[in-house]
Amino acid sequence: MRRITTAVALSLLFASAAHAQTTRVSISSTDFVVTPAFNNVPLFSFEIEINAPLAAGVYDDPAIVSVFYTVQGNLANTPSGFPAFALERDISGTEFYAQGSSLSFEISPNAVLDDGVQVAELVGADIVFTFNGREIDNGRFHPALFELRADGTGRIQNSNNIVTQDPLLQVDFGDEYITDLAFDPGNLTLMTAINPPPPPPPGGFSRGGGSVSLAMLAGLLLIAIAVAASRRRSRVSVRSM
Repeated sequence: MRRITTAVALSLLFASAAHAQTTRVSISSTDFVVTPAFNNVPLFSFEIEINAPLAAGVYDDPAIVSVFYTVQGNLANTPSGFPAFALERDISGTEFYAQGSSLSFEISPNAVLDDGVQVAELVGADIVFTFNGREIDNGRFHPALFELRADGTGRIQNSNNIVTQDPLLQVDFGDEYITDLAFDPGNLTLMTAINPPPPPPPGGFSRGGGSVSLAMLAGLLLIAIAVAASRRRSRVSVRSM
């Protein structure tokens, strides 16, 4: 019975963890005044799910669930020699960091989180948000370095990607494209909370045949504890006789 109690307790723990709040970072070129400075790369979007609740603090390569981003445009006079490109990356956080990428920002303790986090609520006097999609030895020229500044300016450009290592082929920042950005720091919302879905209704399973509800697991745990306690009392009574 002790094994059953432990199993039910672990099930409750895992179910609770699976329904924890996470944070979404969402960015689109439509949020900015876009000015191509080198080559014509006006279109981009980013969606990152961070495996942590929306809260004040320093985020230096935080745990990431997933990264999806796109960048596209027309090129000329670049190391790649491509006339155009349409980069799309849809990867896990583990793969994101393994390929040489990084993410950093800090949310002010004074940030009002109910409406998400605006750029003005990030800490810093210069660059306040950095997404560096740098890739090492993946054969790609165009993964992006995306930066936002506290004064309402920013930039997206190719990162210093190491395209191949043997023989070494590397592109420096901005060798492929540079696009300048302008925005209102008080109105540009970068992050919002992803709240956990409600638990399945009492009765065991969700409509789609999902997992056992937390209420049922809690009930099973209480029953298991009560049965175990009853058996212990019975053994004590037998011994006393």
